[in-house]
Amino acid sequence: MAGGPERSAALLRVAGPAILVVAALIALAWALAYGGGAAPLAIADPGPFVRWGLPAAKLFVNLSAAGMAGVLVTALFTLKAGTRAFDTALDAASISAAVFTVAAATTGFLTFLDAFNPQLSSGPEFGSLLGRFLVETEPGRTWLITMVAGAVLTVLTFAVRSWTATLLVTVLALAALVPMGTQGHSGEEADHNSAVVALVLHIIAAAAWLGGLLLMVFIRPIVSRTEGAAALARYSSIALAAFVVVAISGTVRAAVGLRGFEALFSPYGVILIVKIVALIAIGVLGAWYRQRLIARMTEDAPARRFWSLVAFELALMGIAFGAAAALARTPPPSGAAAPLAQTPAEILTGAPLPPEFTIDRWLTAWNIDLLWAFAAGFGIFFYLAGVWRLRQRGDAWPIYRTILWIFGLLLLVWVTGGAINVYQNYLFSVHMVGHMLLTMAIPLALVAGAPVTLASRAIRKRDDGTRGGREWILWAVHSPVAKVVTHPFVAAALFIGSLWIFYYTGLFRWSLYDHLGHEWMVAHFLITGYLFVLSLIGIDPVPYRLPYPGRLVLLIGIMAMHAFFGIAIMMQSGLMVAEWFGSMGRTWGETPLQDQYTGGGIAWSIGEVPTLILAIAVAIQWSRSDARIQRRRDRHADRTGDAELAEYNARLAEIAERDARTRG
Repeated sequence: MAGGPERSAALLRVAGPAILVVAALIALAWALAYGGGAAPLAIADPGPFVRWGLPAAKLFVNLSAAGMAGVLVTALFTLKAGTRAFDTALDAASISAAVFTVAAATTGFLTFLDAFNPQLSSGPEFGSLLGRFLVETEPGRTWLITMVAGAVLTVLTFAVRSWTATLLVTVLALAALVPMGTQGHSGEEADHNSAVVALVLHIIAAAAWLGGLLLMVFIRPIVSRTEGAAALARYSSIALAAFVVVAISGTVRAAVGLRGFEALFSPYGVILIVKIVALIAIGVLGAWYRQRLIARMTEDAPARRFWSLVAFELALMGIAFGAAAALARTPPPSGAAAPLAQTPAEILTGAPLPPEFTIDRWLTAWNIDLLWAFAAGFGIFFYLAGVWRLRQRGDAWPIYRTILWIFGLLLLVWVTGGAINVYQNYLFSVHMVGHMLLTMAIPLALVAGAPVTLASRAIRKRDDGTRGGREWILWAVHSPVAKVVTHPFVAAALFIGSLWIFYYTGLFRWSLYDHLGHEWMVAHFLITGYLFVLSLIGIDPVPYRLPYPGRLVLLIGIMAMHAFFGIAIMMQSGLMVAEWFGSMGRTWGETPLQDQYTGGGIAWSIGEVPTLILAIAVAIQWSRSDARIQRRRDRHADRTGDAELAEYNARLAEIAERDARTRG
């Protein structure tokens, strides 16, 4: 009687991708025709082949990206390395990467034709123009990098089979999707950085969502029902998180593009609504079968119903992806695009100069960075879920650790999305406040939260050879890289060395001009600060910690070098990144050079406050450690009746008596 569901699953393995592609192409064709994305241009029209072919090529880039990156992500958290199912996942990722490479190359070539409308030829002039496009223009470089990354991933996904190698390939696959986020929809909007971050998160989450669903289809005929049900349950957690990211990032992206409720009734808005409805329907289906069907997958009727729903879900995924590809070519509603940059601040940052920085603006100025808002939101949610699970089984967890963890993440949201984020591009002093909080204050609170210890206690251990959150966290903590970077001297060198390197090389300039550089800066200083604080006062496991006297000596040395850094900035006679901070056209606040002097003072004075708190924490831990040692000795003496002391005294008396006999 089990033949029906098994045949349905095997049939869907072949038909599923076809359903996805056909639905996506139909939705793309409708959306392009309805929204005018493929309409002839009045000037320099590239022709119908380019107008229709370019969005179709981008569609295949998006679909193959899901089959590449999404399959790998899901395989790492649901399957066991070395099994047939895991190898099937890597094979599917390799095929998808090959399609991704060809689709990216085709997209790059059609983008070139769309931008320059050259006369096709095999002559050197055409080849030279194409080469210059790929090397010298941002769209050309984007698709060239994407194509090369896809080619590399095609080989790697075919070659690797181990846990660690697959993890590294997965990281590369996710990174390969980032450049695509800079090219989607309109790149000339106001709030361009917010739109780019939202789109990158949207692409990655959608890829994980669809890729995981495809993987469930691919492996179902080759795993048992019990194994399939376990994999589906684990994938449903990934899909739920991806749905949250897709929904919120899509909302932010739509808000940036539409600029008004009335824009929803434009062709662009209608296509967007179709995409949103399809995604919501998928989310509702996922929630329903998570609650009703997955636990009953060993029964025939629920299994048959489930695979029918998967086919419908793939069709809805295709509609959503097809509409998304069409939106990239559909003209946005009138007024959605930002006006041409006119002021120096708009030319440099893409946003108008904010009003004067007054006291009230510390709390009222906001420009949320979606990446770190998601990081903080998920961090708080999973932490509280872990605490709840511990208490459900009767285990205790210190309330002050929970409070400090939440405080640290909320402070991270404020630093990356509040007044500091609004004004740091215009005032070096505000930038330095944010830097000090990122590298010193926030890590102090997060380390005190002991997230690794909580995760190791709260997350259920897997016994089937797969790796879940607990297994991957513990693997990372005990990896060779972690042993190096958590060593006290290495962590201290990264902490203070990166400070000097960042500000006195081109990295600081990169973080100002490129939003990717800004995000790297936030992550880098947050991580290096966390590692340094962890090596001094953390309770999470690390291979080695200095004795308490050594920790204080190391901390005092770091404090001295940190103060010297602030003084070095204050003593500078020239302006750092002068073409940036000196060209904003501010009519309020200190002059750029005076503001830089203030920033150096902040690094020298205010920046030492978290370090002082850290020193006090080390001293308190030292005192408590000595007290614990003394209490252990006292308890041992109580148990043994001071036997060691009595034995020692008797030994001294014996020596004294022998010496007396010798003298006599």
